Amino acid sequence: MRNGEVSFWWSQVPFPQAERPLGESITADVAIVGAGYTGLWTAYYLKKADPSLRVVILEQRFAGYGASGRNGGWLANSITGGREQYVKRFGREAVTRFQLAANQAVDEVIRVTKAEGIDADIVKGGEYQVAYDRPQLERLRAWVDAEQTWQHTDVRFLTAAEANAHVAIEGTLAGAWSPHTARIHPAKLVAGLREAVLRLGVELYEGTAVSAIAGSTAYTATGHTVAASVVVRATEGFTANLKRMHRDWMPLNSSMVVTEPLPASVWEAIGWSGYDTVGDFAHAYMYAQRTADDRIAFGGRGRPYRFGSKIDLDGDTPDSTVALLRGLIERFWPTLRGVRLDHAWSGVLGVPRDWAATVGIDRASSLAWAGGYVGTGVTSTNLAGRTLTDLILERDTELVTLPWVNHRVRKWEPEPLRWIAVQALYAAYYAADRSELTHRRTTSPMARLADLISGH
Repeated sequence: MRNGEVSFWWSQVPFPQAERPLGESITADVAIVGAGYTGLWTAYYLKKADPSLRVVILEQRFAGYGASGRNGGWLANSITGGREQYVKRFGREAVTRFQLAANQAVDEVIRVTKAEGIDADIVKGGEYQVAYDRPQLERLRAWVDAEQTWQHTDVRFLTAAEANAHVAIEGTLAGAWSPHTARIHPAKLVAGLREAVLRLGVELYEGTAVSAIAGSTAYTATGHTVAASVVVRATEGFTANLKRMHRDWMPLNSSMVVTEPLPASVWEAIGWSGYDTVGDFAHAYMYAQRTADDRIAFGGRGRPYRFGSKIDLDGDTPDSTVALLRGLIERFWPTLRGVRLDHAWSGVLGVPRDWAATVGIDRASSLAWAGGYVGTGVTSTNLAGRTLTDLILERDTELVTLPWVNHRVRKWEPEPLRWIAVQALYAAYYAADRSELTHRRTTSPMARLADLISGH
């Protein structure tokens, strides 16, 4: 099994020839820090809207090096942090528009890939969630009931028999399904977007780390600068590396493994005949997809946080995390006991203190930003890129009125409080899952307390 090496996804996509690093100080109309999905979508829509703009992207390694090339490949319609937190301030109608915009963003990504000739293995097979113990069933029922009070969610409750017809998971009690999710190949999508923005005339400087953003200037680690009318911070989980921003968004670690290719007989045995993405209602939840070459890509939190918001850049994954993910695969599908795992990798995602994503612009400082997706970024980045384009160009559109625009939240607590809290919270979640699986009939009090403390 290969461990690290960025991700399995990148092992299937030839690395494009790197664009040169920034070798001098320059000016631009818009400077974007970070060439992940957020930065690339923003550049794409800006150049589509106004081809005359000089748009520059600065990237510390290569486009898609971060979460954009390491994620689970869910193009889903989730609103990060949930809808309810926005209702009191903005009203139900505004939040309903937000949900519709999230649905439309799924289809917009699919539209652009077709228009730009990007083959990202996209199949809109829907999102399947399973409950396999009584407390999970309780939470799934409550979630489905809540979802069905909203327009545009289209969530269906599935009996055990109906659930097993989607994917047969050991001990299934019930499930839920929504049509608004597609399976994608993350690296193929980001590599295709990179080529699309280059064709449009965007200037991409790879191997160019930015150490600070101040005023309307991005400062690189080599001493060069990019001064722009607007600087876009599109650094997501890497935001903690920027000067004076290490407490803005917590870099939370998520890990994945991928199995060997599985024969048709195994897929028949585990009942996974379509391309639903798969998740569960555990507190330390998992996420999975069936890849285009018939593997299971399976992820979870593992070891979620490093002291001081430090970031392990190259995707190395602890053996204990690999063992945890293997155990979950074998618990879900006992027929896969002993299955070969071909790759393990990790990456960081950005987590705001209230677990809600944000996009916005501060006219006084000329800083724009988007991120804090908490794992929902494959779709949210597209919506963010279009919203940033409208904000930067000062266009009065529906997008700039959505509830997440210019959303602000307090910083995370300083160390060692941050590290202690995260370790305790995830220990509580894992203990709660073990307790619920073996003997509890309702949600563990440990998990309820952890939710309260985390603000999740």
